[in-house]
Amino acid sequence: MADTRRPLSPHLQVYRWQVQMVSSIVHRVTGVALAFGTLLVLWGLLELAGGERSFEQFKICIGSPAGMLLLFGWSWALFYHLCNGIRHLIQDTGAGYEIPQFVRSSWLSVIGSIVLTVLVWAYVLMAGGVA
Repeated sequence: MADTRRPLSPHLQVYRWQVQMVSSIVHRVTGVALAFGTLLVLWGLLELAGGERSFEQFKICIGSPAGMLLLFGWSWALFYHLCNGIRHLIQDTGAGYEIPQFVRSSWLSVIGSIVLTVLVWAYVLMAGGVA
């Protein structure tokens, strides 16, 4: 058998990173993060059903800096996955496959998710709704 000294399949090191590639990878990662973050929401609901004392303990945990970081990251993942999912729905109609449109829509997903996350957290913090 001939030794070609090439990988049998392409690897990430071969490709130049582009926003389209990163948006696809991040979409998958945020989907997994949403699945794990749902466990956090479920924990909160179970503690709420357990009574005031157990829910107070949950609020202390989720109000800590680590808990706030988890909530912030989960909300960004939710908004990114939403924006990128809408982008995919539009592409399912056959629109937006030209390279400039694809790059633009990828960046719009990133920017839109950041804007939505900041707006929601600004409202939550101004309303005093965190723990």
